Amino acid sequence: MQWANIRLFAVHFWRNATAPKSFYALFLIFILLTAYSAVSGIQNHITQNNIRQEHQTKARQSWEANPDKHPHRMAHFGTFAFRTHPALGIFDYGLESFTGNTVFLEAHRQNSVNFSEATFSTGMLRFGELSLALLLQLVLPLILFFTGFSCVAGDKQNGTLKILLSQGATWKEILFGKSIGLFAISLLFLIPILFVVIIALLLFENSVVNDFRWLRFFIIGTSYLVFFFIISSITVVISTSSNAPKNALLRLLGIWLLLVILLPKSTQAMGNYWFPIPSKLAFQSAIEKDAIQKGDSHNPNDPHYNHLKDSVFTVHKVTKVTDLPFNYSGFVMREGEKITSALYRKHQAKLVDIYKNQNNVTRFSSFVNPFTAIKLISMTMAGTDFSSYIDFQDKADDYRYKLAQTMNELQMEYISPKKESGSEGKAHVVGHEHWEDFQDFKHEPMTFSNSMKEAFFALLSILFWAISTIGVILFISKKAKAI
Repeated sequence: MQWANIRLFAVHFWRNATAPKSFYALFLIFILLTAYSAVSGIQNHITQNNIRQEHQTKARQSWEANPDKHPHRMAHFGTFAFRTHPALGIFDYGLESFTGNTVFLEAHRQNSVNFSEATFSTGMLRFGELSLALLLQLVLPLILFFTGFSCVAGDKQNGTLKILLSQGATWKEILFGKSIGLFAISLLFLIPILFVVIIALLLFENSVVNDFRWLRFFIIGTSYLVFFFIISSITVVISTSSNAPKNALLRLLGIWLLLVILLPKSTQAMGNYWFPIPSKLAFQSAIEKDAIQKGDSHNPNDPHYNHLKDSVFTVHKVTKVTDLPFNYSGFVMREGEKITSALYRKHQAKLVDIYKNQNNVTRFSSFVNPFTAIKLISMTMAGTDFSSYIDFQDKADDYRYKLAQTMNELQMEYISPKKESGSEGKAHVVGHEHWEDFQDFKHEPMTFSNSMKEAFFALLSILFWAISTIGVILFISKKAKAI
């Protein structure tokens, strides 16, 4: 196998594929779609972050504007946490429109993340949003199929292939040359999109720190390069194994429908069937049932907290709560928050495990579907996947727990145990300066190391596909026939 011959076949394929005027018309349409997707993605990123930052600021102002008040009232007053829209969300929207971006934080209660774009949109959103990633994942493979379906089958039909082989060319040189030529054409469409993303990242360079966006972008770009080599190789292999160009085109379209639509939908359905999730009512009921068994911190006659009181009295050698060196009601609220948060996190972890099991069905299918592999890599590195959403949810709940416990500790420290229990009157308040001392919520993106853990399986599968396609080309080169 001589590389000079491979290069010759690649250049020849390039010239033949780019000669028709229809190719430039198709390229122009793709560039227009790229421009539209880029503009809409950048506008959406700016709008979303401006809205979220504005409301985060208003929530903070509302929190700080509270007068002197009982700390437990402030814990129930609560605040909001808003998720920052990731910079690479300009490229791949992922699940951003479906997962929500806002959660209300209050004591004793873990609320769900709400206000997703899907809740305010029509059912058309389920068909996907036109993003730069969607163009690369769905549209460009089709273009490559239409460009290369006749690359070998056409030569076989018109007799050119027999002439090439009789003149000393080998099947390996022909197949690798045409695969590289088709891959080079894919770069014509890929490079403008990568260039647009680079400009967008430079524009938002200082919006979020320590998110490793350039390393994430490098992994995304490299993965798409490997993906399009796989698509180019598959196109050449199918064309080689077909007797006529029309048969090759039909097979390639069938593969596209199978891998892009049928297989992903099937794996999602199988995941939902094998790992069903409980309803929201059942989930909340299970938490409340466990909470009742543990005890109610707001009930002074609750057996669990009566036993806790006896233990505290024994430790401090007192017989009345007014003799304790701290406010006992605040201590009970702190203990209750610890118990309810632990219960919620236990049930939440079980629920997340079910979702992860569902997603694992899709993740494992990436070994039989390169389209799934590139989609998972793209979403995970862009920070718009399910794991990034769960990461925000966990960080928001950590902040909520810290807020509630800080208010409980303020009650223990500043509300005198000598006063009668209650939250009314000037005797049961602390200064409003404490509200300002508690830091505002600031969302930090999922760490790069965790993103790599989530994307590792998909990266492994895309590498497996690349090696496999090379192996298939080598195998086909030994079995292929010129007629």
